[in-house]
Amino acid sequence: MDQVRDRIRFKHNSLSTESTCISWIKQFIIFNDERHPTEMGTAKVERFLTYLATRRHASSSTQNQVLSAI
Repeated sequence: MDQVRDRIRFKHNSLSTESTCISWIKQFIIFNDERHPTEMGTAKVERFLTYLATRRHASSSTQNQVLSAI
């Protein structure tokens, strides 16, 4: 997560953006049985986005935000 925070701060994003990105990444990790994101491929990301769309009824803008965070 330190690398994520560093990258967001390097891009001069707001603290709320940082917080939101970290939150989505944590949810992604938990959804995938707490595996490190580098161990997962495109299929895991697609599965998580599908879950958000079908089970949590996330909007397309939310899904885009999650994809950017991941």
